[in-house]
Parts: sequence; C-alpha cells; structure tokens
Amino acid sequence: MFYLTTAIDYTNGAPHIGHAYEKVLADVIARYRRLCGDEVYYLTGVDQHGQKVQQTAEKENVNPATFAQRNTKKFIKLWEKLDVQYDGWAETVDDRHKACVQKILTRLHTEGQIYKKQYKGYYSVRQEQFLTDKERGEDGNFGPEWGEVEERDEENYYFKLSEHAAWLRQYVEANDDFVIPSFRKAEVLNAIDRAADTDLCISRPKTRLRWGIELPFDSDYVTYVWFDALINYISFAGYLAEDGSNLPEFEKLWPANIHILGKDILVPSHSIYWPCMLHAIGFTDAQMPSLLVHGWWNIKGEKMSKSIGNVICPSALAEQFGPEALRYYMVRDIITGKDSNFDADRLVSIYNTELANDLGNLCNRALNMSKRSLSSIMEASAFDDDDCTALRQSLTQTIANYRESMDRYDTSSALAAINQHVSFCNGFAERNKPWELAKDEEQRPRLAAILYHMVESCAQLSVLLTPVTPEACTKIQHQLRLPDLADKKLADLQWGLIPADHEIGKPKPVFPRIQLDD
Repeated sequence: MFYLTTAIDYTNGAPHIGHAYEKVLADVIARYRRLCGDEVYYLTGVDQHGQKVQQTAEKENVNPATFAQRNTKKFIKLWEKLDVQYDGWAETVDDRHKACVQKILTRLHTEGQIYKKQYKGYYSVRQEQFLTDKERGEDGNFGPEWGEVEERDEENYYFKLSEHAAWLRQYVEANDDFVIPSFRKAEVLNAIDRAADTDLCISRPKTRLRWGIELPFDSDYVTYVWFDALINYISFAGYLAEDGSNLPEFEKLWPANIHILGKDILVPSHSIYWPCMLHAIGFTDAQMPSLLVHGWWNIKGEKMSKSIGNVICPSALAEQFGPEALRYYMVRDIITGKDSNFDADRLVSIYNTELANDLGNLCNRALNMSKRSLSSIMEASAFDDDDCTALRQSLTQTIANYRESMDRYDTSSALAAINQHVSFCNGFAERNKPWELAKDEEQRPRLAAILYHMVESCAQLSVLLTPVTPEACTKIQHQLRLPDLADKKLADLQWGLIPADHEIGKPKPVFPRIQLDD
C-alpha cells in the first residue's frame, strides 16, 4: 500500500493557489503510483479548529463550526473542479478524530509525558504558539513571520518534547529520506538544536479559546491546534479506531510513504513536533513517515499575501484556462521542493506550446493522416529503418526517464521527458513526410510503418500523461478506440499497444489553444 497525505488546510479563509498546487501534486503522485501497479490511499482534508478560525468567525458574527464548515465546502468544491481524487477526507471536527486525539492525550498524560506549569512569556497570535528568545532575530526582535506578538502569563499543559530531541537528531542524521529534498536536512537539524531543551505547550485555556478538542483530563482547556491537526495523519488512517468506524486498517497504511507539505510548516511542526509525538506514543524508527517538502508559488518574487493583495484564486484560473491546463502548469513550471513565480502568461505559453501545438499536433496529424491515407486502419507492415528504430528507442528512453523522475517526485522533469519524445515524433513526421508517401502506392508499406509509429507513440504517451491530464488522455484513448488503455500499467508499455489492422476513430483536437483577450 502506498499511503500519502497532504497538509490539511486551515479553514479561516478560502483556498489559494498554494493549496491547489499541493493537492494537485499529491493527486499526480497518487495516480502515478497506481500506474505503477500500487494500491494507493490518498488522504487530504481540512483543519477546522484553532484561534484564527474562532477569531475570524467572531468578526463575521457566526458560530465557529458554521464558519469552518462554510469554508470547508469551498475546498471540497475546488478539489472536484480540479479533479483531485482522494481516498480519505479528514475534518478535525469529526468525532472519530476527536476520540483518537483524546486517547493519545490520555495515554501521554498517564505516562508522565504531559505536565502542567505556569509560563510567562511571548505568544505569536498568527502561529498560535509560545515563543522563546531563540525565535528572536539578530536585532533582538521577533521577525515578521510571527505576526502580532503578545505577552502572556498563564498556566498550561506541556508535552515533554525535550525528552525526544536527542533521539530525533540521531534519527534525522541517519535517515536521508526523512526529509525530501535532502537540502532541507540541515534546516531541520538546526531547528532540532534550537528546540532541544524546550517543551511544547499543547493546551489553550478556554478563557481565551473554546474552539478546539477538550483535554480529556482537564475540561478547562482545549488542545493546541497543531497537536490536534497532526494526529489526522493517523486518526483517519484508522489508528485506535473503534470497530465500525468506517476507517482503513491502520496496519495496512502505516507508515505513510510521504507527507506532502509546504516549506513553511516543515519546522517545527512536521519535522520536530510530529516525529517526537509519534516516538512518545511508541512508534519505532521504522514506523516514521517521510516528508516531501514543496516550495511556494510567488508573485514577481514576493510571497502571496492578503495584505499585499496578490493572492491568486485557483477556482477562477480553472474557469478561465480549464482545470487540466492549470493542473499541467502547476506541476510543470516548478521544480518540486523549490519556489517558482506564478505567471498566467507562462501558463498559456506552456500549455499552447507543449500541449496544444506539440502533443496536440502530433495526435491530430497522426490520426488525420491515418484516416486519409489508410482509411483509419493501422495496417501491419514489415518495413523498418534506422529512423523507425530511433523512434522506438526514444520512446523506451522516455519511459525510463519519466519513471526515474516521477519516482523522485520531480514532475517537471517527467513532463520534460514526455515532451522530448513528442518533439522526436514531430521531427520524425517532417523527415518521413507521410503525406508525400501516400502519393506513391509502392511506398505503402513504409507509409503504414511511419503512421503506426506515430499512432503507437500517441497511445503510450496518453498513458504516461494520465496522472496529470486524465480527462484529455481519456479523450485520446477513445479517439484511438482503445479505451482499455486506461487500465494499462507502466509495465504494460511495450511496443505494440495498437493491434495490427486496428481501426482508429475520428480525430478531434483534445488540447484547444487558449486565446487571451488583448
């Protein structure tokens, strides 16, 4: 079983392009793993608790539950529009999740991993966490990433994070695949060193926050939103679930192959809090998940921000350009793990060049010329030459490069590999000129071979592209009159998917060009 998760999205606002990128990236990876023949479970969802949700709901004069559910529907609607097909859906207000969180809290409290103490210090409202002097910059002030910082003096419950810091450092040093890409490892190790003697405040008094999961051992407190939210990765995978809960069998899913998350929540939540929580519960080194950390989509080099007013609405983009154009762009124009600049003009340029012009042109000319010259019958031919051999070798190499890139979650390079073969095929057509061969009956064996090589390439490319543009690939397969290509796995991609004398269908453009208004 290949189990992958995304970060669950905070419901204090509407979804933006960063949310969409993460979920589409996960969807592409999930579809690819199915293409590899794996059984896959893809979990995503929403984080509905916390101070920011409560505060925003109060400003709008609505109940936090009503407010959170209203925004939850926006996320669900967007994933439907972008054809994000998840297997499990997490909502932190779910009673099954609440029960799991409270069981874990009870166990850690009973075992002495949670204790109560008075604390006087600084608190970040934006990050909903207490700060120490280690969070101050060189100028002695707390940086802008913490937002409004308040001084607090209150009694709370703490998780003994410090008791697990030495183990965590040793574990991270010994396991290069804990954080992907590997250049993030140093950042995590530095963060562990900074947090080594610090325990984690895991409660909030109800006097200032009521919207959360109540502590099972003290009804005057609710659970810190991050402690609650991180547990979704196991609660919705069936950990400590009651019979009849309609959740998966935990042992079949865990450990997660990858948690997919943004670089902003790598430290400290996912790389420090989460593994230490798992370790305290009793999870072994072999049961620790891997973290796939993606970068940000920026606007002209600046992080998207409501205050700047440069937040991009993915739903509007999908309406304007089409869901699959947006899906393709989001996993093509960014290297997984790094930042990129979102540019609508580049979206149009990449789509029109790589899909409408190159792949679309290949499919259209291959099917059209076959219809015109061979009456749509893919005739068997014994003709072969160096150019045909080179095309087959190009396709074999493309599949290998695609697989190698996708196995390391590099979707951009995987699509570049596909585009290389598309370019080879279009050059192959220009060199062999099947429209000229069709004028000479003696050249029919060569004509049949040339067109077969082009149509066969379209068939195999439609399988490779399915994780990214599933709807378009289905259309190509139906035009080929081979709908069963949808069931093919990577291992099935051997030369000869098109049977001899197979009759293909009527071609119709699958990737219409995007026209921008002046």
